Amino acid sequence: MDPMMEIFVSETLQQIEELEQAVLKIEKSTELTEAINEIFRLMHSIKGSSAMMLFNNISILAHSIEDLFDFIRKNTSVKFDYPQITDIVLDSVDFIKNEVIKIQNENESDGDSSERIAFIKEFLTSLKANNHGEKVEKDNEDDKREEERQKYYISSDKSAAIIKDKNSYESVVLFENDCGMENVRAFVLIHELSEIAEDIKYYPEDIEENEFSVEIIRNEGFKVWFASSKAEEEINKLIVSMGFISDFSLKKVDKVCEINIEKKPKKVIVLDETEETSIINEKPQEIHNEKLEDPKVQVKDIPLLEKQESINVNIGKLDKLMDLVGELVISEAMVTRSPELEGLSLDGFHKAARQLRKITNDLQDIVTSIRMVPLALTFQKMNRLVRDMGRQLKKEIQLEILGETTEVDKNIIEHLSDPLMHIIRNAIDHGIEMPQERIAKGKPQKGKIILEGKNAGGDVWILVKDDGKGLDKDKILAKARERKLINKPENELTDKEIYSFIFLPGFSTNEAVTEYSGRGVGMDVVIKNIEKIRGSVTVDSTPNQGTVISIKIPLTLAIINGMAVRVGESTYTVPTVSIRESFRIKEDDLIIDPDGNEMLLVRGECHSVIRLNELYKVKTNVNNIQDGIIMMIENENKSICLFADALLGEQQVVVKALPKYINKVKGIAGCTLLGDGSISLILDAGELIN
Repeated sequence: MDPMMEIFVSETLQQIEELEQAVLKIEKSTELTEAINEIFRLMHSIKGSSAMMLFNNISILAHSIEDLFDFIRKNTSVKFDYPQITDIVLDSVDFIKNEVIKIQNENESDGDSSERIAFIKEFLTSLKANNHGEKVEKDNEDDKREEERQKYYISSDKSAAIIKDKNSYESVVLFENDCGMENVRAFVLIHELSEIAEDIKYYPEDIEENEFSVEIIRNEGFKVWFASSKAEEEINKLIVSMGFISDFSLKKVDKVCEINIEKKPKKVIVLDETEETSIINEKPQEIHNEKLEDPKVQVKDIPLLEKQESINVNIGKLDKLMDLVGELVISEAMVTRSPELEGLSLDGFHKAARQLRKITNDLQDIVTSIRMVPLALTFQKMNRLVRDMGRQLKKEIQLEILGETTEVDKNIIEHLSDPLMHIIRNAIDHGIEMPQERIAKGKPQKGKIILEGKNAGGDVWILVKDDGKGLDKDKILAKARERKLINKPENELTDKEIYSFIFLPGFSTNEAVTEYSGRGVGMDVVIKNIEKIRGSVTVDSTPNQGTVISIKIPLTLAIINGMAVRVGESTYTVPTVSIRESFRIKEDDLIIDPDGNEMLLVRGECHSVIRLNELYKVKTNVNNIQDGIIMMIENENKSICLFADALLGEQQVVVKALPKYINKVKGIAGCTLLGDGSISLILDAGELIN
């Protein structure tokens, strides 16, 4: 994808997310002015950028929504059917999103928006007809805008209609520091100006072909000369509405000058009693009938803004940076823990090694923090889901979001959207009762779902709580019994074990298939996606009070704390978050069940024993249970005991993906390089327990 298309897709998808939230505010808030202005602004931006890229099906639809909200914001005294307006805009947003995703996948944007455009125009006409205070002049103005718009979009010529009674203007535009692709943004600005101006000239002239024009724009600003019949205030608003502009100047001139610049412009002159600016060259020459010798003219550099607080960085570069930091962590361990240093008295070396380890850890923490993104965007997406499902099922539901500033790794957050969507769908469909039923139970008519994120140690917890009817334990147990999923006496099953059956593939307690549930799909996706990011899910429920589903995920996937254990000549690494305790036992502590399986009785609970040497066919001289070490690991409130030769110690390790040809090995999550250069397989506690 070429850079211009890439920036169009990226910024449009971001604007669509902002649009959805602004639209949903209209239904929830009594203060509508800000949301209406925000929708108008976003639709204006989408209209301009999509028209520039010649996606007319998107741009004309966006222009129709822009016209609708222009009318709404200018007629604040008129009462509107906001739920209907919300439906119209969300339907258009869905269309635009689907078209942009097609473009992102390098397919043709071939969706037909004509029916939507016609409906919006008809809806706007009816609003105007009901608004008896609407002036004839405004109708004429709208008709003129429509005429210009049709001429602009249908014609292949990008220039606007011929403008009469025009003035000539000169402008210097400065973009924000480090915003990137300044030439593309300059091109977008020219495209936007072409709607209200003609005879446009600009410097640098080769912004489309010459990549070095970026440096000129960064250092000296983007210079534009044009003619327009619009007032300065309207031109100002258009330039301000463009993204990533830090400062600009605009002034009237006698005529649009011819660009004849022998050398790159270096300075901007500022007149004493005004804020107007004009472009000059290094050599003194006459500019707009003013000479540099004029004592009223001062020569000043363009003022630079302070460095902005954040910049956009390609995620691929951050992934590469994290890989390099991981390699640095491994190299540091290889140097400081080299077997060749054993027995040597190297006080100076060990002091330097401690300093190196500290710097490496600090660097690792910084790089990890750079990759962290807040949960806010993922959480806010659920507003649309709750709103749409509530309307479909005729349930009144309020979504409360807490802890949306909690941060997790970029790679982890990409796996959270689907699980959260399925959990919330399940809460709305199965949990929240109909309004009449809630009133009969003495509950508020409006159901409530709380979506919360919080930090706990090295993990992040995401909680989804609802105040619905709770899970039906007996119904779940009966379904599990019917499908023969119970593998131990029912009286020994805990509530959490019974509730966990809802996450099994194909499990559903709904008798009838609906649009949202009853097919036994959905909740098993939660477990699969969360396990991909080494997380876990637990369920707790109270009848007629509600359900809480808790998701525990690590902060990052790239580097973990692990405990190394030796089995024969092999080394395995167990994530420390999975370890409950390690201990030695006597031979008498071992229990053999009727099936010949080894068990350990620890504080009144029986735990299965897995001998790693037998599981992975590793030769070892440590076969007696009392000669080795027992490590109890847990996952989702289940636990087992691993038997290994010895503990080697705790250290941070960099997780590497397994080669494809050994992906089928049970209980292995990845591999890592140790300080001596050897490879250690990382054990997957959840898979070993299952």
